[in-house]
Amino acid sequence: MSDAHTHQNFETRAIHAGNTADPLTGAVVPPIYQVSTYKQDGVGGLRGGYEYSRSANPTRTALEENLAALEGGRRGLAFASGLAAEDCLLRTLLVPGDHVVIPDDAYGGTFRLFAKVVQRWGVDFSVADTSDPAAVRAALTDRTKAIWVETPSNPLLGISDIAALADIARTAGVKLVVDNTFASPYLQQPLALGADVVVHSLTKYMGGHSDVVGGALVAADEALGEELAYHQNAMGAVAGPFDSWIVLRGIKTLAVRMDRHGENAARVAEMLTQHPKVTQVLYPGLPEHPGHEIAAKQMRGFGGMVSFRVAGGEEAAVEVCNRAKLFTLGESLGGVESLIEHPGRMTHASVVGSALEVPADLVRLSVGIENADDLVEDLRQALG
Repeated sequence: MSDAHTHQNFETRAIHAGNTADPLTGAVVPPIYQVSTYKQDGVGGLRGGYEYSRSANPTRTALEENLAALEGGRRGLAFASGLAAEDCLLRTLLVPGDHVVIPDDAYGGTFRLFAKVVQRWGVDFSVADTSDPAAVRAALTDRTKAIWVETPSNPLLGISDIAALADIARTAGVKLVVDNTFASPYLQQPLALGADVVVHSLTKYMGGHSDVVGGALVAADEALGEELAYHQNAMGAVAGPFDSWIVLRGIKTLAVRMDRHGENAARVAEMLTQHPKVTQVLYPGLPEHPGHEIAAKQMRGFGGMVSFRVAGGEEAAVEVCNRAKLFTLGESLGGVESLIEHPGRMTHASVVGSALEVPADLVRLSVGIENADDLVEDLRQALG
């Protein structure tokens, strides 16, 4: 992170970190360097260190500097997708024979990566309730190299105590990885709480407009950041210049968007708790949520994701999804528009039959920034 932005508040860093005016024209927005290679001033005479855009591209550099500043890390790296970022991290940290502890309610794509790809490479994993530090400690083995956490988790909105897990990781000599996608760096700062690496799907709140796919890693340590950068270049799943530019544009309004997402989600959660056809509401902003106190301690706000369970079982939950009109039926999350989905048949179909299988009567909402009254009324009519 640049020293120039160390003492600035989040909203200022979101707009200015990495966004240096173009030295040629004075353009206040970094240009899209849609280029593959760069003219050298003699053999090895690189201008600004740029030789080939897989290795580095000025637009991606601007985004990576911005990401590091927002998370308070030493090195930020941008990838073609969130799973590309996860793959690079795992192949940097692990070798065959190693072991990882993962959450019992992880994102389905993360579980698929561990169970169908990384495990075939000789890396083992154990599933644990990461909201219970004792369960995580019990899952460690002498081969464990990393603890992987999502908080809030996808799709059950579980909350894990990052500081407590960081203590466990330090004592065991392993890395703590935190997927910060649901919270965004505006609401939560895992590195400041002791995490070693933060993972993001930039597709979600960071981009914020459902128009880009991307991923990111931010490392607390310079040496680990260099290792990750080496593998990023060697493996090649980098964010393209236009995608980097789109994410940079989205990040500038991240703070104001997250405030509205949270306000609307709280309204939606309140209505759902009172609806007779809803059996359970999963939202860390509710005082009855088991992780509410920890979330209040480590988060600025409770975010825009709400899950709930429907009386009548799976078919009733599917019907709610189908009847929604303002909430768009679709996968993904974090855009300005509200989305609704059935995790068991959509985003988490890959975990069916595993320890991570989600309840069949579960509905997940990504609450957007529309008028809250309209969102509440749409859910009321969808529930019937």
